[in-house]
Amino acid sequence: MGRVRVAIAGVGNAASALVQGVYYYAGREDEAIGVRSPILGGYRIGDIEFVAAFDVSTLKVGRDLAEAIFQPPNITPRFAELPKRLGVEVKPGPVLDGVAPHMVDRFRPHSLDVDLGSVVDTLKESQADILLNLLPVGSEEATRFYAKAALEAGSAFVNAIPVFIASDPSGEWPSLYEHRGLPLVGDDVKGQLGATVLHRTLARLMALRGVRLEATYQLNIGGNTDFENMLLEERLSSKRESKTRAVTSVVPGGDEMPRTGRVRIGPSDYVPFLGNTKIAYLYLRGTGFAGFPVEIDVKLKVDDKSMIAGVLIDALRATKVALDRGVAGPVPSVSAPFFKHPPIQAASDEEASLWLEDFLAGRRPR
Repeated sequence: MGRVRVAIAGVGNAASALVQGVYYYAGREDEAIGVRSPILGGYRIGDIEFVAAFDVSTLKVGRDLAEAIFQPPNITPRFAELPKRLGVEVKPGPVLDGVAPHMVDRFRPHSLDVDLGSVVDTLKESQADILLNLLPVGSEEATRFYAKAALEAGSAFVNAIPVFIASDPSGEWPSLYEHRGLPLVGDDVKGQLGATVLHRTLARLMALRGVRLEATYQLNIGGNTDFENMLLEERLSSKRESKTRAVTSVVPGGDEMPRTGRVRIGPSDYVPFLGNTKIAYLYLRGTGFAGFPVEIDVKLKVDDKSMIAGVLIDALRATKVALDRGVAGPVPSVSAPFFKHPPIQAASDEEASLWLEDFLAGRRPR
């Protein structure tokens, strides 16, 4: 089937977990836990090849990707044997809004003037099939820069953060990718068994069992730079909307809940000593038979970045299938299973999985 040639924008903890994950399972895919299948759409995990990378940190730019993923402030531990060099030099990307004011000392951004042409040239020279966006939450302008770069370079775009590109309400980005004949996948990656997936499942269970959801919250804390970056509430509007919509979309009347103030979902605090551990507190209150109350309290504790590495491995392989088939524009059958804010939201994660199965088999969605 060939290779899945991937460029990465943002060499942070998520990139570290992804790169290591590919090498961890390469050659022993039959043991793979946390991915849908050792072979997905004809591609093995080891078929993923990293061919280009971009970052703004002076600690990462100019280094080989195998070294850059372990530079501060990254804290993802080493869990895989990597070659000393991957032959991929991390190139400077534009800073734009990718670094929050309170994160300047942590990210140590360069002062270079990076234009669109240089990024497009790198993507073309590397023959990247896919550009994967792993920038910090709140990088609205920088994400659009990379979406445009992928478009001009002829690469598919996978948007793993909560900036609405594949689900752009104006339709501008979907139209541009459709016109260019390129797949567009996103937005905002789901964890393997993360807070959003669990919250959706519990909310859907209530609806299926006839319990009316009245109020709910999801409070998340963690100790990596993602949570430190998200201390600024003004960077979180898209993140909160993405996570909220993912949950409320599975219950009757859920679209009205945000307007009533009866739902609150999203990052809550940065606790440095937690490191890459993410803790989510979920609460759901509903009304059952004859008006009697039903309440659910749950605590979920996971490693934040391993939760998305396997999901991204699947999303990248499925996107390459779309690219091989000449699929143009947003790809709901790939976006819905793997992302919180896809262009079309499935009624449940089971339905989203069926969409993916049908897509990979070349069937019309059920």
